Amino acid sequence: MTTAAGTAGHDLVTMGRVSVDVYPHQVGVPLEDVESFGKYLGGSPTNVAVAAARYGHRTAVITRTGADPFGRFVHKALRGYGVDDRFVTDVPGLPTPLAFCEIFPPDDFPLYFYRYPKAPDMEIRAGELDLDAIADARIFWATVTGLSQEPSREATVAALAAHPGTTVLDLDYRPMFWESPDAARARVREALEHATVAVGNLDECEVAVGEREPRAAARALLDRGVAVAIVKQGPRGVLAASADGAVEVPPTPVEVVNGLGAGDAFGGALCHGLLGGWDLERIVRFANAAGAIVASRLSCADAMPDAAEVERLLAAAGPPAAGESKEVTA
Repeated sequence: MTTAAGTAGHDLVTMGRVSVDVYPHQVGVPLEDVESFGKYLGGSPTNVAVAAARYGHRTAVITRTGADPFGRFVHKALRGYGVDDRFVTDVPGLPTPLAFCEIFPPDDFPLYFYRYPKAPDMEIRAGELDLDAIADARIFWATVTGLSQEPSREATVAALAAHPGTTVLDLDYRPMFWESPDAARARVREALEHATVAVGNLDECEVAVGEREPRAAARALLDRGVAVAIVKQGPRGVLAASADGAVEVPPTPVEVVNGLGAGDAFGGALCHGLLGGWDLERIVRFANAAGAIVASRLSCADAMPDAAEVERLLAAAGPPAAGESKEVTA
């Protein structure tokens, strides 16, 4: 799938959640016993913008912070990563969100969100959006979390509707942000009407379209009108489907340190492949490797690889074995 020819605007504009991630330096230790922490930029769409910037793309994020030192940290970090922060504004009276995690490799990474009384990124308003900048971007990326409260929900749908080309909806379902899966499903269906690409794991696909089996989930997403459906299956790899067919690619093996952020690395690499006009198999194989690299590191934004790192991992893994990547019926 290819995107429209580049303009003077951004290659990618993302919109939604931001946080300051506070991750423990001690692995395998509960938070109450952790002695020291590291501070990192976080929030899924924010990380996706950082990841895509690592590949040399012009990226920006639309989000809101508190008018506080952590909000200033967000601006400083974005600029350091080469991400345009002009659409990041503060909300007086609301603190910049924090996110803590515990690290129990290989697959247990509990997250604790501090987004009270309300996260500033839920105060993104449709009337304040630069819809021309959104429309001029080659790809626009939004998340389901942005649909969980007003006025962010209206703004997210308005931004998706304003973009004439490639729009990615990250299914990004976080139960703590919703009253029920059914409430989320209704909002997701509305947003999918304006998306050309949908990406999510099995749990997220089940919430979005009521299907958990990968091929059925992909079919249901395509039936909702997206051009590309990407279903992440954890240790079983990734299924990517379009009207032209589907491909299933196994995961890239690494020693996992912190699985948080791997999906965001996958997202930034997905955008890199879409911008390059790659075929689905190449996109997913590259994105898998990018996610694996971040899973092998502690942080999220700081850990995002560049293209050379991803290609080195792919080269070390060697060509796919016979039958490893397979065409499937979606």
